[in-house]
Amino acid sequence: MNHKDHREHNKHAGHTASMFLKKFWVSLVLTVPVVIFSDFLFIPLVLGSFVFFYGGWIFIQGALRELKAKLPGMMTLIGLAISTAYFYSVYTTFIREETLFWELTTLITIMLLGHYMEMRAVSSAQGALKELSKLLPDTAEVERNGKLETVQLAELKEGDVVFVRPGGRIPADGKVVEGKSHVNEAMITGESEPVEKDVSSGVIAGTINGDGSLKIKITGVGEHTFLAGVMRLVKEAQASKSRLQILSDRAAFYLTIIAIASGILTFVLWVLAQSGFGFALERLVAVLVIACPHALGLAVPLVAAISTTMAAQNGFLVRQRLALELARKVDTVIFDKTGTLTKGEYGVTNIWPVKVRDENELLQLAASVDFHSEHFISRAIVKKTKEVGLEIKGATDFKRIPGKGVMGRVNGKEVMVGGQAVLSDSGVSLPSEIQNEVIKESGQGKTIIYVISDRELAGVFALADLIRKESREAIKELKKLGINVSMITGDSEDVALWVAKELGIDEYFAKVLPQDKAQKIKMLQDKGQKVAMVGDGINDAPALTQADLGIAIGAGTNVAIESAGIILVKNDPRDIVKIIKLSRLTYIKMFQNLFWATGYNVVALPLAAGVAYSRGILLEPALAALFMSLSTVIVAVNALLLRKQKL
Repeated sequence: MNHKDHREHNKHAGHTASMFLKKFWVSLVLTVPVVIFSDFLFIPLVLGSFVFFYGGWIFIQGALRELKAKLPGMMTLIGLAISTAYFYSVYTTFIREETLFWELTTLITIMLLGHYMEMRAVSSAQGALKELSKLLPDTAEVERNGKLETVQLAELKEGDVVFVRPGGRIPADGKVVEGKSHVNEAMITGESEPVEKDVSSGVIAGTINGDGSLKIKITGVGEHTFLAGVMRLVKEAQASKSRLQILSDRAAFYLTIIAIASGILTFVLWVLAQSGFGFALERLVAVLVIACPHALGLAVPLVAAISTTMAAQNGFLVRQRLALELARKVDTVIFDKTGTLTKGEYGVTNIWPVKVRDENELLQLAASVDFHSEHFISRAIVKKTKEVGLEIKGATDFKRIPGKGVMGRVNGKEVMVGGQAVLSDSGVSLPSEIQNEVIKESGQGKTIIYVISDRELAGVFALADLIRKESREAIKELKKLGINVSMITGDSEDVALWVAKELGIDEYFAKVLPQDKAQKIKMLQDKGQKVAMVGDGINDAPALTQADLGIAIGAGTNVAIESAGIILVKNDPRDIVKIIKLSRLTYIKMFQNLFWATGYNVVALPLAAGVAYSRGILLEPALAALFMSLSTVIVAVNALLLRKQKL
């Protein structure tokens, strides 16, 4: 493993914000008498030595770790600065010359405060992730031997049946085996509206049950839960590096080298100018302090930590930080059709009643027979009937008609439901006013189903893979952002054309085999386009890998799709818009922070070296420490403002 990848991460290894705060207060109390009694000899020596070893030792330890790793950085500069000031002050104390004890103690105190504020900022940025870990309840009610037992969460195992009361948190991933309720999944999916759950519905650990009681069979516990997967991916993303962070790391490394060289050169030049050893040493310390790449090292990682956490809160998971960075450059989004723009399930799109009163009567008639069938067409008609709140009557003498459909008796009438073969066998013809509509819908790739009641045409259904209502909004918003939208599918030209027209997509690719999808994306890339591919992450894997940005869509526990850089928790294409917006906002914040961190050093470093000394402008070491800490705070606050942005 490359140690460079952990330069900034390790500078505070084993440290806490409270540790820095405690050391700050102790150092502050001792610094006051050092400043007041600076003209005395041994009071500053004793108290200054305590401040150095108590408050400053944390920086010395950090410097030693950096030097051991052969990666000198911020801690090296601080450690070198305070060590130089301390040993010089001890030396001059005994030969009765000026010391730097008040500058030393002030410098250490200010540095401790600055680091405390940095760690608080980082902790705040990761607070939302920590909140995820608090979502799980401490106990669960498990059904054992016909009785409910309250057990610790760690005692749960797969296959257990737990009882979740209204308002309770779901303890582990599972499936509902009894009951009906609405579950609030906002903290996991970002979806504010509670999701209806009934028998066979999947539920996620940490989500909040609504007003109904649920019995849930556990399918995943501990590290195997969806919540654990989310937290793992967020942590991995925060640990990975973007191009801008790699750039800032390199800049921080070279700034450290420049600072040490500049400090030594400054010291030598002031000694040669006969300005006094003490004055020259003060300039050296000031240069080392002001050049600490503190703000530079914090500029990108803090923004990245916030953005990846925001992503998880908004329903998408960043597997690779580079993926989020690339999203801002995307100018073309190509969607897979089935399961992405559409629901991946058949539904009723058109109803034409003929020998019945209205659509409702036709639905009831067809559903009464289809209720006994497991065919996906039958299930779609039954589902539609339930959605509109209609009662499904029982059918007798049910039987399947191989290759044609199903039949049964409803209210004494023989009812057949099926395709063209059912219509032909019945000798029934379509009314002219419906015929044209049927031909039109059939030409769009829709499935046409006929309902025959006692040898008469009761009505006609058109069914198709249902388009998500969210898809229309997503494509509209993407176009507003100036992004081209394309669609790729293995379906026929007619089906592709219909979906494209419904959604306002100008470019589409039909009858494309899974293995050929990647080639289509490469074709767009060869034209100079930056392409994001949105698919289900399984049969679209080659295309997701080929794309500049692969986005896998699909809820559930399969969150670790290797071919995608970003994973959508819920099946909502609108989240693509959020990804691009977050990427653009993140880049702006990173650029602002880098500009400030580098610009601050360009101005402050010469002042610390004393180039404006002839004009009465001189940056003392303690003041240099204050400015350095303020620059860090400015960078941290600017990063934290990202959380206020709405996606």
